[in-house]
Amino acid sequence: MARSRLEAVGSTGWTPLVGREQEIGLLVERWAQVKEGVGQVVLLSGEAGIGKSRLVQVLQEHVAAEPQAWLTPCQCSPYYRNTALYPIIDLLERVALRFEREESPQQKLRKLEGFLVQYGLPLAQVVPLFATLLSLPLTADYAPLPLSPEQQKQQTLQALLTILLRLAAQQPVLFVMEDLHWVDPTTLEFLSLLVDQGPTARILALCTFRPDFSPPWTGRSHLTQMTLHRLPRQQATEMTDRVAQRQGPATRGRRAGGGQDRWGAAVCRGVDEDGAGVRAAPGARGAL
Repeated sequence: MARSRLEAVGSTGWTPLVGREQEIGLLVERWAQVKEGVGQVVLLSGEAGIGKSRLVQVLQEHVAAEPQAWLTPCQCSPYYRNTALYPIIDLLERVALRFEREESPQQKLRKLEGFLVQYGLPLAQVVPLFATLLSLPLTADYAPLPLSPEQQKQQTLQALLTILLRLAAQQPVLFVMEDLHWVDPTTLEFLSLLVDQGPTARILALCTFRPDFSPPWTGRSHLTQMTLHRLPRQQATEMTDRVAQRQGPATRGRRAGGGQDRWGAAVCRGVDEDGAGVRAAPGARGAL
């Protein structure tokens, strides 16, 4: 079973990219600025199936082709809107720590310790925070922290931000957060801390969402807002023709039978509908 749109289209490929040259150029330009040391935030808005994930994939492939870059792919889910930091937890477990189902809690805790040591974080203070976040039991080596829930949350957010900033000090980072319309409040708080870093860190934070979500960040010099609109009829026809040619006679026959606009929209939705899955890093170096 596919866990994401990336996996769902993996065997058949994405829709041909048509009419998005300007948007791609802008994303690549923002990434170039990040590599030069000026952090950027891009907010990519558009209705379901309009092509947001397709553009994200193009940029991810661009970054994956570079030897000196980090890629941190996150995705919100409608099933975990009330789970604090769900996209970050998934990123940690799946990409950074690579937890395996058969591993014991003790094995996972050892992985966590090794991960945190890389970033120079004090284990006595940080391991209990991350163990709570990842639902791992602590061993006798660690004492519970005497913190209120709010204090624990704030220290966890700061530790996560510290890791990301130290990554960016080594190599530029593409931090992707898709489907913000399903974001939980704590993840949104973390993103606000990240946005507040401004151009001081080599991070491109790329966030996608549907039009019914209103991001709380405006008026920043390092922030770019992009809205995807429907393709003009000529370009939509070109896209459906390319898909028909790739998918064979049966598909071309279905298109020839009429209903071009409806079928074209269905093709777009079928391979690029905003969904509830979580994706794996397509290449480059996974992080955190």
